[in-house]
Amino acid sequence: MKKILLLFVVAFIAAALLSYTKKSNIDNVLSTESYIACYAVDSKNDIQKDALKPGFASLHPNPTPFVLEDAKGEMISFSTKDGLNAGAYFIKSKKKSNKWLFVIQEWWGLNDNIKREADAFAAELESVNVLAIDMYDGKIATTRDSAMKYMSGAKTDRLVTIVNAAIAYAGGKANIYTVGWCFGGAWSLQSSLLAGKQAKGCIMYYGRPENNTEKLNTLNCDVIGFFGTKDKGIPMTVVDEFETNMNTLGKKITLHKYEAGHGFANPSNPVFNKEATDDAHAKAIAFLKERM
Repeated sequence: MKKILLLFVVAFIAAALLSYTKKSNIDNVLSTESYIACYAVDSKNDIQKDALKPGFASLHPNPTPFVLEDAKGEMISFSTKDGLNAGAYFIKSKKKSNKWLFVIQEWWGLNDNIKREADAFAAELESVNVLAIDMYDGKIATTRDSAMKYMSGAKTDRLVTIVNAAIAYAGGKANIYTVGWCFGGAWSLQSSLLAGKQAKGCIMYYGRPENNTEKLNTLNCDVIGFFGTKDKGIPMTVVDEFETNMNTLGKKITLHKYEAGHGFANPSNPVFNKEATDDAHAKAIAFLKERM
C-alpha cells in the first residue's frame, strides 16, 4: 500500500512539473501581442483599439475651436436596424443624382471641421449628395482624452450598423464614394467594403488599412491614399503591406506619401502641412471626378 501511495505521489509531482514546463513554454512563445496578431483578424475591431495605444493620443493635440459659418448642409437622422437612429450632416445635390460621397470623421467626431470638409467637396463636385456620417451618435470631443474615450468606446457592431443605414438611406441605385481622415480614413475603406458593388471610389487619409486579404479581395472600387512618412500611428511598413496586398489581389491603389506626420491635413494640428494638404485635396478631387 505504501509503495502504491509513493508511486501515486511521484506520478502526481511529475505530471505537475510537466504541466508547468509546457505552460511556461507556451507563455514564452505566445505573448499577449502574439494572441492579438493571431486572432484579431477583423481590422474593424482594431481601429478603435488604436486609441488606447501608448503615444497615439499625443499625435492629436487638442483641436483649435472652430465654428463653421454659412454651412451648406443640415443635420438629418435616419433609422438603423438596431432600432436606433443615426445622424449625418447632409448636403443634398441641387440636381437629382445617384452619386453619393460619404465623409467620415476623424477621432474627434462630426465637428465643424469635418462639416467644412464636406462643404468643400460639395462645392467642387458636380451633382453629388454629400453625407458626413456621425459615427459617435452625437458625441464630439474637444480634448484628446475625450476623443480617446469616444473612439475606444465605439462598438464595431454599432459603427457597421450606422454605415449600413447610410447606404440604405442613399438607396440601392446609389454610386457610393468615401473619404475620411485618421479613424475616418480607416472607416472610409471599411465603408467601401460594406457598400459592395455600389462602391465606386475610396479616399483614405492616414487611416488603418484592412489587413485581412480575404475581406480586401471583396473590394469593388479603386483606392487612393495619403500618408505621412513621419506618421508614428500608421507607419510606412503598414502602408507598404497594404499596397502589396492590394497589388497581389489585382486591386487598383494609388498611394501618395508626404514628408509629414499624422494629421497633416488638419489645420488644428501643429504638424499641419498646407502644401501636402492642398496637393492631396487636389488629387482627391481629380480621383473622384474621374470616377463620377
